[in-house]
Amino acid sequence: MHAIPTHAASPARCARNQPFKWKHSIEISLLNGSPGRVAPADTLTRALQRITALFALLACTGLVCAQSTPLNDTGQITCYNYTSTGTVAPATPDPETAGFNAQDCTRGAAAADAMGKMVKIGASTTPGRDYTKIANDGSELPASAMLGSGPTDWACTRDNLTGLIWEVKVNNPAHLRHYEHRYAWYDTNTAINGGNAGSTGGTGCNAPLPGNFCNTSAFRAAVNALAGANRLCGATGWRMPTWLELQSLVDYGAGAAPYIDATYFPNTNFSNAYWTGDNYAPNASRAWVVYFNSGHIIGSNKGLSHAVRLVRGGQ
Repeated sequence: MHAIPTHAASPARCARNQPFKWKHSIEISLLNGSPGRVAPADTLTRALQRITALFALLACTGLVCAQSTPLNDTGQITCYNYTSTGTVAPATPDPETAGFNAQDCTRGAAAADAMGKMVKIGASTTPGRDYTKIANDGSELPASAMLGSGPTDWACTRDNLTGLIWEVKVNNPAHLRHYEHRYAWYDTNTAINGGNAGSTGGTGCNAPLPGNFCNTSAFRAAVNALAGANRLCGATGWRMPTWLELQSLVDYGAGAAPYIDATYFPNTNFSNAYWTGDNYAPNASRAWVVYFNSGHIIGSNKGLSHAVRLVRGGQ
């Protein structure tokens, strides 16, 4: 039985030579049983999702990695042996079977939330998460608030556990932040890009970006250039998220797409990946992306077009 981190360190942080802080772990067990026994597809899928972080951690081999922002729980509250054995709830606090103990499902904030023991500032449909809606003017909103362009309409979501504030996408092709706009990865900062700035992209994202180029830096610059009442949630300083930050939104207990709290992150593009600001260390022509239709995290070619969700705070 081997412990594997559910949140591996961001490749961008690997070179900082600071202690890596473990927070959550899960245990992957070999299945017991007679020859020929095959685990159900959903069990194998969940196992693959949970070891995805291991492959990213391999990029840090020989280095000591750090993570300064608090990490979210995985959201997993269903326990397994070779199939589901139950879900954590007040009436079933430990649905694990003998020999399959100490699983992620009974540990951490998600389990506490499922038991009704987690105190929240806001709310979430994902166990162990705590979100608050933020208005265009930067004020806090009730959970009933709706998206809109007015000063007190919803435009961002604050993660009360990590302290990060996230852009919420809109469904309007003419809008700068339309959820179907896609961008190439581009960053001229050599401390970030690994020696490959990426691609300036095309001009087909239907958004008023600097130079009309559809790339991550142009989109970030356009959002930060908004002034007055048009500023996103009354703030500037929006940036690309790190690998770990974007992964912190993944709900690994969802069981099926969307692997994110769609109540607090509506208009998420599930047909495409989301860029992070982190270069892919094994190959500088790639950068890390997160898929919310599966929870998978991979390195993608910087010239490809993917979605973007900006963040502020943290670091």
